[in-house]
Amino acid sequence: MYWQEEIETLNRAQLEALQLKRLQETVARVAACVPHYQQEFARRSFRPDALRSLSDVRRLPFTTSADLRAAYPAGLLAVPLDNTLRLHTSSGTTGKPKAIFFSRQDIENAAELCARSFVMTGVTRQDVFQNMMTYGLFTGALMTHYGAEKVGCLVIPAGPGNSERQLMLMKDFRTTVVHVTPSYALYFADFLEKKGIEPRRDLALRRAFVGAEPYTEETRLKIEEGLQLSVFNSYGLSEMNGPGIAFECEQRQGMHVWEDHFLIEIIDPATGEPLPDGETGELVMTTLCREAMPLLRYRTRDITSVIPEPCACGRTHRRLNRIKGRSDDMLIVRGVNIYPQQIERVLMSIRGIGRNYLIRLDGLDEMTVQVELAAGGFNGEFEQLMSLQTRIAERLRAEILIKPRVELVQPATLPVAEGKAKRVVDNRRL
Repeated sequence: MYWQEEIETLNRAQLEALQLKRLQETVARVAACVPHYQQEFARRSFRPDALRSLSDVRRLPFTTSADLRAAYPAGLLAVPLDNTLRLHTSSGTTGKPKAIFFSRQDIENAAELCARSFVMTGVTRQDVFQNMMTYGLFTGALMTHYGAEKVGCLVIPAGPGNSERQLMLMKDFRTTVVHVTPSYALYFADFLEKKGIEPRRDLALRRAFVGAEPYTEETRLKIEEGLQLSVFNSYGLSEMNGPGIAFECEQRQGMHVWEDHFLIEIIDPATGEPLPDGETGELVMTTLCREAMPLLRYRTRDITSVIPEPCACGRTHRRLNRIKGRSDDMLIVRGVNIYPQQIERVLMSIRGIGRNYLIRLDGLDEMTVQVELAAGGFNGEFEQLMSLQTRIAERLRAEILIKPRVELVQPATLPVAEGKAKRVVDNRRL
């Protein structure tokens, strides 16, 4: 199914011609209205009318999180403040947040992209959409809410947490689609198991849209097994539009980026040099339709790669592979570069392990991985637990090249986050 078939199936030449036109318009707008970009263009002796091809985007400056914080509260606006309709801020971080402004058209566009994404997975107006994301300054809940309403779904703005209420709503209103973080989806699967709920028998759940945190394919399989539904991976970024930037179709072989709204690049995160399709690096994005706060070459810090091959669904917009992590989430332990998702991948693939874990870094450079046992997975025999502990440690050493200490803890022992999960606690004295 398509939401906007003509746009979703544009041939490559048409799509790139549209991107170039919109890129030129965006660059002209920021050159005329945004002091930050005016200064950057002057420093590079760059004239907007010199932008003749998509490859010329490399002549434009990068924009970083630091630039957004330096411009707080409204230094990157491209329109008068009274032409804006909504303010969001980026989720979690220290110091000043990143203030993201939206015009009326920006909000309409964001809702359209969410609707386009949902329909691509098979959602129709007959679906009941239970939104289990945090409402408020975080873009994830409101934008998807608007998108689901645009499709015609009955939308339940449940918010996160309060699992008893979530279950009641699912039962009473026959929820078919949930929007949820991977960490809460895992917790909710445990909750249903303890309640004796068989999702396929007792609920109407068919799809879960999972995002807001990087997660592994092994975690997807664990969520699907626990909730007995299909999990669709999604990618969003408050600085761009919120959710709906990229989404899996029914093929679930990578996330289609809506390239009529975003120009994407993959760069070497250390050098900033461009990488070809298929190579893994940092995702850089330029908005093509944003009115209130267009951004040029925004460094997302998210690590991924482009899938250049055409998709069997018929859409021509290129796909991104699963986000492997963030370049600024990378841990350096005993001189080894480690992404938390590498550890998650190992843990979620081992039988007898539960759905919650915590990585703790202490002392000078000591790593401890705490992981919950599956409920009823073991009879408590010491030798069996020691064998599992050793197996996990060896599997982790093979994956991350160092051997951490592994602690097996009882189910429901580790903290559960209602929003984004905090998987790493770094108490090192470096």
